[in-house]
Amino acid sequence: MKFAVIGGTGLIGSQVVSNLNAVGHEAVPHSKSTGVDVITGQGLDEAVAGVDVVVNLTNSPTFDEASPAFFQTSMDNLLAAARKGGAGHFVILSIVGVDQVPELDYYRAKSLQETVLAAGPIPYSIVRATQFMEFIDAVMSWTADGDTVRLPATPIQPIAAKDVARAVTDVAVGAPLNGIRNIGGPEVFTLDELGRTTLSLKGDSRTVVTDPTAGMFAAVKGDVLTDKEAHLAPTRYSDWLS
Repeated sequence: MKFAVIGGTGLIGSQVVSNLNAVGHEAVPHSKSTGVDVITGQGLDEAVAGVDVVVNLTNSPTFDEASPAFFQTSMDNLLAAARKGGAGHFVILSIVGVDQVPELDYYRAKSLQETVLAAGPIPYSIVRATQFMEFIDAVMSWTADGDTVRLPATPIQPIAAKDVARAVTDVAVGAPLNGIRNIGGPEVFTLDELGRTTLSLKGDSRTVVTDPTAGMFAAVKGDVLTDKEAHLAPTRYSDWLS
């Protein structure tokens, strides 16, 4: 099968391309660096012409109120090009619980992306993943101050990027779901607990203070970012960190 992986040079996309090519498919990565721009439409028709599956792993350059416009425009352009090119399956990566956190601009934007895809002209699949293990350091950096890191007790279910890429690959080679598949890590932590575990395993002497108002995840109510019924990935956080 032929695949166009849009955003195929990034953390997940590059691994999806490798996974697909390793089992005999033809997967080509596309991004701004290869001359494909999902906002202006530059290079899109050529990128998706004649492919069986389009995998869209592009991401908004910001997490703020500009992100909905990015996903609306990029999806409109990609769906039009994919339909013209004859693609029979369109896959995106989203977030577990994305439609349950309307307080966050970025989550509203990703929910909009799902809606545009589902209403579009091409059979589709949505893979919703829990929070990436690779992003935990960044999350802690947002609310770090000297020897203290402030984090809310928001439940999360961290998943390794390699496991996300494997799940996206598996969905992309299958029949369109015309729906959603949730994937998650094997363990649930509160974010403050995960911060303490991370610092301890790294030998970092900073202290985590539980603060229900700290950072982006303070807006999350309850355990909507977790799903114990999801397809569970094998990699445990302590093993990934080591």
